[in-house]
Amino acid sequence: MRKYYLLSGLFVAIASMPVYAQAKKPKAKAATTTSTLRFRSTWGIFLSETLPRPELLKLLDSSLVVRDEKNNKYPVVSFDFTYEKKEAYLNDSTGKPGTYTEFVGDNFTGDKLPAFWSTRIKETLSKGEVLYFDNIIIKYTGDKLYRVPKLQFTVN
Repeated sequence: MRKYYLLSGLFVAIASMPVYAQAKKPKAKAATTTSTLRFRSTWGIFLSETLPRPELLKLLDSSLVVRDEKNNKYPVVSFDFTYEKKEAYLNDSTGKPGTYTEFVGDNFTGDKLPAFWSTRIKETLSKGEVLYFDNIIIKYTGDKLYRVPKLQFTVN
Protein backbone atom coordinates (compact mmCIF):
# COMPACT_ATOMS: atom_id res chain seq x y z
CA MET A 1 0.00 0.00 0.00
CA ARG A 2 2.89 2.29 0.84
CA LYS A 3 4.43 1.76 -2.61
CA TYR A 4 1.07 2.56 -4.21
CA TYR A 5 0.92 5.95 -2.43
CA LEU A 6 4.48 6.79 -3.38
CA LEU A 7 3.96 5.89 -7.03
CA SER A 8 0.66 7.75 -7.27
CA GLY A 9 2.27 10.80 -5.64
CA LEU A 10 5.11 10.66 -8.15
CA PHE A 11 2.70 10.43 -11.11
CA VAL A 12 0.66 13.37 -9.82
CA ALA A 13 3.79 15.47 -9.41
CA ILE A 14 5.00 14.62 -12.93
CA ALA A 15 1.59 15.21 -14.47
CA SER A 16 1.25 18.63 -12.83
CA MET A 17 4.68 19.88 -13.93
CA PRO A 18 3.75 20.96 -17.47
CA VAL A 19 0.87 23.02 -16.10
CA TYR A 20 3.29 25.17 -14.13
CA ALA A 21 5.80 25.36 -16.96
CA GLN A 22 3.20 26.70 -19.37
CA ALA A 23 1.88 29.44 -17.12
CA LYS A 24 2.14 32.82 -18.84
CA LYS A 25 4.23 35.51 -17.23
CA PRO A 26 3.32 39.18 -17.46
CA LYS A 27 5.28 41.07 -20.09
CA ALA A 28 7.94 43.44 -18.81
CA LYS A 29 7.69 47.07 -19.82
CA ALA A 30 10.34 48.22 -22.25
CA ALA A 31 13.03 50.39 -20.71
CA THR A 32 12.99 53.82 -22.28
CA THR A 33 16.22 55.48 -21.18
CA THR A 34 18.32 52.79 -19.55
CA SER A 35 21.50 51.79 -21.33
CA THR A 36 23.70 48.79 -20.70
CA LEU A 37 27.17 49.60 -19.46
CA ARG A 38 29.89 47.91 -21.45
CA PHE A 39 33.42 47.72 -20.17
CA ARG A 40 36.62 46.44 -21.77
CA SER A 41 39.40 45.07 -19.56
CA THR A 42 43.01 45.04 -20.74
CA TRP A 43 46.37 44.29 -19.22
CA GLY A 44 48.65 46.94 -20.60
CA ILE A 45 47.29 47.10 -24.14
CA PHE A 46 46.28 43.44 -24.49
CA LEU A 47 42.89 41.77 -24.23
CA SER A 48 42.78 38.10 -23.21
CA GLU A 49 44.97 36.10 -25.57
CA THR A 50 47.98 33.87 -26.06
CA LEU A 51 51.26 35.77 -25.93
CA PRO A 52 54.94 34.83 -26.16
CA ARG A 53 56.84 34.57 -22.88
CA PRO A 54 58.99 37.73 -23.43
CA GLU A 55 55.86 39.84 -23.99
CA LEU A 56 54.20 38.49 -20.83
CA LEU A 57 57.37 39.17 -18.83
CA LYS A 58 57.11 42.83 -19.84
CA LEU A 59 53.42 42.91 -18.86
CA LEU A 60 53.99 41.62 -15.32
CA ASP A 61 54.72 45.16 -14.09
CA SER A 62 51.80 46.69 -16.05
CA SER A 63 48.45 47.82 -14.69
CA LEU A 64 45.01 46.50 -15.46
CA VAL A 65 43.10 49.08 -17.49
CA VAL A 66 39.32 49.26 -17.79
CA ARG A 67 37.49 51.49 -20.27
CA ASP A 68 33.87 51.89 -21.29
CA GLU A 69 32.41 52.14 -24.80
CA LYS A 70 33.19 55.90 -24.84
CA ASN A 71 36.86 55.15 -23.99
CA ASN A 72 36.55 56.61 -20.47
CA LYS A 73 39.05 55.03 -18.08
CA TYR A 74 37.98 53.73 -14.64
CA PRO A 75 40.20 52.93 -11.63
CA VAL A 76 40.58 49.26 -10.67
CA VAL A 77 39.78 48.72 -6.99
CA SER A 78 40.60 45.00 -6.71
CA PHE A 79 41.01 41.76 -8.63
CA ASP A 80 41.58 38.04 -8.11
CA PHE A 81 44.71 36.59 -9.68
CA THR A 82 45.44 32.91 -10.35
CA TYR A 83 48.64 31.48 -11.82
CA GLU A 84 48.25 28.05 -13.44
CA LYS A 85 51.72 26.59 -13.16
CA LYS A 86 52.81 23.37 -14.89
CA GLU A 87 55.46 21.23 -13.22
CA ALA A 88 57.27 18.21 -14.67
CA TYR A 89 57.73 15.10 -12.54
CA LEU A 90 58.83 11.48 -12.86
CA ASN A 91 56.09 8.97 -12.08
CA ASP A 92 57.49 6.52 -9.50
CA SER A 93 55.25 3.60 -10.47
CA THR A 94 55.59 3.81 -14.27
CA GLY A 95 58.98 5.51 -14.55
CA LYS A 96 57.58 7.88 -17.20
CA PRO A 97 57.73 11.68 -17.03
CA GLY A 98 54.50 13.58 -16.56
CA THR A 99 53.22 17.03 -15.68
CA TYR A 100 50.94 18.23 -12.94
CA THR A 101 49.15 21.53 -12.67
CA GLU A 102 49.29 23.74 -9.60
CA PHE A 103 47.04 26.76 -9.09
CA VAL A 104 48.43 29.60 -6.99
CA GLY A 105 46.65 32.89 -6.46
CA ASP A 106 45.28 35.58 -4.21
CA ASN A 107 43.04 38.63 -4.32
CA PHE A 108 44.68 42.04 -4.55
CA THR A 109 43.70 45.66 -4.13
CA GLY A 110 44.82 48.18 -6.71
CA ASP A 111 45.43 47.73 -10.42
CA LYS A 112 48.66 45.70 -10.61
CA LEU A 113 50.39 42.68 -9.16
CA PRO A 114 52.61 43.33 -6.12
CA ALA A 115 56.36 43.34 -6.79
CA PHE A 116 56.86 40.04 -4.96
CA TRP A 117 54.37 38.23 -7.24
CA SER A 118 55.65 39.73 -10.49
CA THR A 119 59.28 38.95 -9.56
CA ARG A 120 58.46 35.34 -8.67
CA ILE A 121 56.41 34.78 -11.82
CA LYS A 122 59.20 36.26 -13.97
CA GLU A 123 61.51 33.59 -12.56
CA THR A 124 59.18 30.64 -13.18
CA LEU A 125 56.93 31.52 -16.15
CA SER A 126 57.10 28.93 -18.93
CA LYS A 127 55.23 27.79 -22.03
CA GLY A 128 51.70 26.44 -21.56
CA GLU A 129 51.07 28.23 -18.26
CA VAL A 130 48.07 30.52 -17.80
CA LEU A 131 47.52 33.79 -15.91
CA TYR A 132 43.93 34.59 -14.85
CA PHE A 133 42.51 37.93 -13.71
CA ASP A 134 39.00 37.36 -12.33
CA ASN A 135 36.50 39.43 -10.34
CA ILE A 136 38.00 42.71 -11.54
CA ILE A 137 36.17 45.45 -9.62
CA ILE A 138 36.22 49.10 -10.72
CA LYS A 139 35.01 52.28 -9.10
CA TYR A 140 32.30 53.83 -11.19
CA THR A 141 30.70 57.18 -10.38
CA GLY A 142 30.25 57.96 -6.69
CA ASP A 143 30.09 54.87 -4.48
CA LYS A 144 29.19 52.46 -7.28
CA LEU A 145 31.43 49.45 -7.85
CA TYR A 146 31.17 47.26 -10.94
CA ARG A 147 32.59 43.87 -11.87
CA VAL A 148 34.07 43.97 -15.36
CA PRO A 149 35.14 41.26 -17.84
CA LYS A 150 37.88 38.90 -16.75
CA LEU A 151 41.19 38.34 -18.53
CA GLN A 152 43.16 35.20 -19.35
CA PHE A 153 46.67 35.02 -20.79
CA THR A 154 48.33 31.83 -22.01
CA VAL A 155 52.10 31.62 -22.47
CA ASN A 156 53.07 30.66 -26.01
